[in-house]
Amino acid sequence: MWKDFKAFLLRGNVVDLAVAVVIGAAFGKIVTSIVDDIIMPCIGMLTSGIDFADMKYVLKAGEMVDGELTGEVAIKYGVLINTIIQFVIIAFVIFIVVRAINKAKEKLEKLSKKQEEEEKKEEETPKDIELLTEIRDLLKKAE
Repeated sequence: MWKDFKAFLLRGNVVDLAVAVVIGAAFGKIVTSIVDDIIMPCIGMLTSGIDFADMKYVLKAGEMVDGELTGEVAIKYGVLINTIIQFVIIAFVIFIVVRAINKAKEKLEKLSKKQEEEEKKEEETPKDIELLTEIRDLLKKAE
C-alpha cells in the first residue's frame, strides 16, 4: 500500500496539481490584497467614502461591551461584493494566461508545420531531375 501511495504522489499530475494549488493560494492572497488595499479604497472614494467591507444589513443589533460589538446578527453583503470583485480579477488573469498559452501553442504548431513542409520539399526531388536520373541509369545499362 505504501508503495502504491508513493507512486501516486510522485506521478507528474499530482505534483503539478500540488504546485498549482500552492501558487493559486499565494496568487489569491495577492489578489485579495490588491482588491482590499487598492481597488476598494478607490471605489469607496468614488462612492463618497463607503467601505464595501463594512456594508451590512443588520438583522439583530448588538451591544458594545468593552469596546467590542457582541451579539450582532448581520448579513455582510459588502464582503460578498469584495469577493465577487476578487473572483472577476482572478478569472480575468487566468483568461489572459490561458489565452497567451493558447497563442504560443498555435505559433509553435505553425512553426512545426512550416518546418515539416520545408523538410518535405527538400526530400522531394523535382520531376525533371527524376527523369534525368532515369535516363542516366538507362544509358549506363545500355553501355
